Amino acid sequence: MATTHAVVGLTLAAPLVWIAPELATAAAVGALAGGVFPDVDLFVGVHRKTLHFPVYYSVAAAVFGAVAVASPSTLTVAAAFFFLSAGLHSASDWLGAGGELRPWDRTSDRAVYVHPAKRWLRPRYLVRYDGAPEDLALTLLFSVPGFLVFSGGVRVAVAVGVAVALFYTGFRKRMPEWFGI
Repeated sequence: MATTHAVVGLTLAAPLVWIAPELATAAAVGALAGGVFPDVDLFVGVHRKTLHFPVYYSVAAAVFGAVAVASPSTLTVAAAFFFLSAGLHSASDWLGAGGELRPWDRTSDRAVYVHPAKRWLRPRYLVRYDGAPEDLALTLLFSVPGFLVFSGGVRVAVAVGVAVALFYTGFRKRMPEWFGI
């Protein structure tokens, strides 16, 4: 679930509340956006290929992370956490199911595309499918740090994300039928 990816990224940004509080909100926004961004390819291109770049996002995170350390600003920190979260999202999709509409049927051998290698990684099924109970458990677990250390809009975003995750998990297996697919 995109909500899981978003709150995992937010958890990485949470320590900035104590380390650099003036940059914590920028890190949080970057992390949340980066956690969701790769899944935009559900609507454009090939899912888990068009906007999923486990290698390139990770390289960009290292570069922007170095820039943020050398010249910390809201922009450099937000970019570093955006790429860190997007890279983690892209890489962690390998641990779940394939990108098919009914992933519990395990009909796909494509978890995420690795562009430099020009090949797909096979799903690992540590999380059986997006919206599975274990996916919800991860969302709930990783929501705690962000919810506790941030306030305002970030806390609201976490609460909304948890509500969406609860709904999605409750109805995930019925959704293909509802949409006639």
